[in-house]
Amino acid sequence: MSLPTELLSVEEMYLADRLAIDGGVAGSMLMETAGEGIAIQIQRKWPPGRALVLCGPGNNGGDGYVVARRLQEAGWQIDLASISDPELLKGDAALMRDQWNGPVLPLARAEIGEIDLVVDAIFGAGFSRYLESDIAAFFARIKREQIPMVAVDMPSGVNGDTGAVDVGAIPAAMTVSFFRAKPGHFLYPGRAYCGELKIVDIGIDSDCLEEIDPETHLNDPELWRDDFPSLEPEIQKYSRGHAAIVGGGTASTGAARLAARASLRVGAGAATVVSPPSALQIYAATLEAVMVASLADGKAFEGWLRERRIGTVLVGPGNGVTERTREFTSLALESSANVIIDADGLTVFKDDPDTLFSLIAEKEHGEVVLTPHEAEFERIFSLAGSKLERARMAASLSGAVVLLKGADTVVATPDGKAIINYNAPPYLATAGSGDVLAGLITGFFSGGMSAFSAASAAAWLHGEVGEAIGPGLIAEDIEKAIPPILRKILDSHKNA
Repeated sequence: MSLPTELLSVEEMYLADRLAIDGGVAGSMLMETAGEGIAIQIQRKWPPGRALVLCGPGNNGGDGYVVARRLQEAGWQIDLASISDPELLKGDAALMRDQWNGPVLPLARAEIGEIDLVVDAIFGAGFSRYLESDIAAFFARIKREQIPMVAVDMPSGVNGDTGAVDVGAIPAAMTVSFFRAKPGHFLYPGRAYCGELKIVDIGIDSDCLEEIDPETHLNDPELWRDDFPSLEPEIQKYSRGHAAIVGGGTASTGAARLAARASLRVGAGAATVVSPPSALQIYAATLEAVMVASLADGKAFEGWLRERRIGTVLVGPGNGVTERTREFTSLALESSANVIIDADGLTVFKDDPDTLFSLIAEKEHGEVVLTPHEAEFERIFSLAGSKLERARMAASLSGAVVLLKGADTVVATPDGKAIINYNAPPYLATAGSGDVLAGLITGFFSGGMSAFSAASAAAWLHGEVGEAIGPGLIAEDIEKAIPPILRKILDSHKNA
């Protein structure tokens, strides 16, 4: 799927419309072009048949009238129903209503028995309340009859900013939106209701994005490719960075090993697992390129970080919710290294998150990335809102870059910049996958990327590799499948 990376909130899209109109594009032309674009997308996917167009009380309904007219001109049979009195439409929507020369039925009189396709032009991305019972009941009938539905801008009942879904909403086969996608197209559960997403050009100049300055993007290599670790002819391993991965005890060594190998694959010139003395033999016997250091306590760890000039530390995977984990996390944050805190490194602060936040705030050198899944996030932050909103608030509260994991992983910075990752397949939902992701962040970080770029690149690469491996994936597969994807990124950078 090739889409522009910028994601616009509902208010930002309203601003884009206003800027286009102020620049001389008539609002009616924007609406006409939008409706025409939807009709074109429909005709590309479905043969002519009988369509029911459902129109709402605002501009989304106005788009619906254009779709109905354009499809009728293309040979479709059209039934059109409005959920409200069409005479109450105003502005451009009223103009488009007046150009429709067929009947307008109330929703109660609309029939679906002979319908091949439904066009949902009731509510757009700005929906933020609830679907009335008659609309929900009508949608339920459409779902029972398995009639495909095309949503205009956003399926009715789905919020364009948050991806929140009303209980009465039903999934669309296709959603057609305009100029730029919205966060709700990619945040679950809304993403599951959009079906195939199409973004059509309606005549808004992309130069308006300079004034809008959107802070949310789809994760894509074009955002961080220039920050990607590069290899110069005279480079040597320690100039690529030395990463430390804090390992757990004898029963849980796999997490650190997965993370360490992944870090070497993507940017770290050297990687060392910091092992409790009791687990040293396990790590030493199962790791080749990854080094092992046996460090018994925090004092030894602190001195080793300083002596070996460790640039990046990953703490948490398989470490256990122990005093050792808390101490090593604190010491890592007090060092000059970049720090990634995952899994148990977060959970040890569940009863005292303010201490974690204070350690981050007091850190004089290096950046910090926190990588919680939803349960870990709840233990530390307990914030309400959409995933995007919560990740942003957490980053601001903690002072760290926050990567909130999931099928719609969000990476957010303390100053409000955020990406939504959309390429992760369900095959990645397997034990150890998150440890590999933490290792990828560590490697990119160690190789010289910023915290935000490292986290974003890791999330994207994790998804691409997962899709390339496919069904049957286990965590051990991921690291070995990385090189071909890396080559594609590097080749695209050369050709950019």
